[in-house]
Amino acid sequence: MALNFFFGMWRSPVAQRSGGPEVASSNLVIPTVRAARLCTAALFLSQFFVNMALRGKYEQSHVIVKILQWFGCILLFSMFAAGTMFLFEQPLSVNALKWVQFFQSTAMFLLPPLCMAYMWDQEPIKWLKIEKILSFKNCASAILLMLVALPAINLLSHLNQQMTLPAFLEPLEQWMKMSEEQAKVLTEQFMNTTSFGGLIINLLLMALLPAVAEELTFRGVLQRLFTPNQQSSTPHLAIWCSAILFSAIHLQFYGFIPRMLMGALFGYMLAWTGSLWGPILMHFTNNAMAVLLYFMAARMEWNVEKVDAIGTGDTLGLGIVSIVLTIGGIYAFRRSTTMSNASSRISSGN
Repeated sequence: MALNFFFGMWRSPVAQRSGGPEVASSNLVIPTVRAARLCTAALFLSQFFVNMALRGKYEQSHVIVKILQWFGCILLFSMFAAGTMFLFEQPLSVNALKWVQFFQSTAMFLLPPLCMAYMWDQEPIKWLKIEKILSFKNCASAILLMLVALPAINLLSHLNQQMTLPAFLEPLEQWMKMSEEQAKVLTEQFMNTTSFGGLIINLLLMALLPAVAEELTFRGVLQRLFTPNQQSSTPHLAIWCSAILFSAIHLQFYGFIPRMLMGALFGYMLAWTGSLWGPILMHFTNNAMAVLLYFMAARMEWNVEKVDAIGTGDTLGLGIVSIVLTIGGIYAFRRSTTMSNASSRISSGN
């Protein structure tokens, strides 16, 4: 099961904790870099407060301008979040890494979309499509669909891992494998808990926070920015562009295809329901199942890799059935929401 959080930036502390190479730094370079960062942060901070004072004034701005503003906001918050690493003793412990992960995820994925929506529209909640609450039927369908899809995700991940690159790209392939292994090690360290308190923390940090923050960013902001015609019922290009970026930014290339397909499913869920809570719920379900799997494996001494391989190998048939049921479930959900939306329009017209 793919855990959707951003590990790439924390590989250096992990490498140091596991005996990896440390990089020597110059006493002259570090103050210079810090001064440059402070000046840049001050520049973006002043621009940020000016922009926030002009609430809703950027509604008609070109999409390129909005993307640049969004990147500037991410850079601003990330600079402050990166400073949290120095609040803890070096090398960072797993608990310290969790705090850093919290600050970084909040800075990169949670705060920027909220601030940008506030700048770009007079009704930011409506702009992000989080004002509409899903019906119980749609919530239950979204959760069930995600659970049914888990063996299919495992099968697609297994097939993705068989990917090999041409000989001239061997250095790139080695780097990808090393990145994947480092992410796997860090995931296991984060997940290693047998206490219910640790389980709650992991559910909040690794399931709920990524689900809310990443969906606000990729479906709430990017998918909307990539949709030139806001009246389009199903913006396919916007959905797939945001899904590709969603998968690529995790820097786990041997899970790129299933994560991209999940991102596309989340995008279509938003387009069909008109509410961001659908993608958030499905995203949370996927991540929470992985957190619960690691927790139960630690307490009951299960082999995580065998459980995570359900849908492959000896259980390949289950993976194929999962794919068929997932496709059927998507079709049924699409048909149900289409009929529901049509009935709502007729009712409102009367």
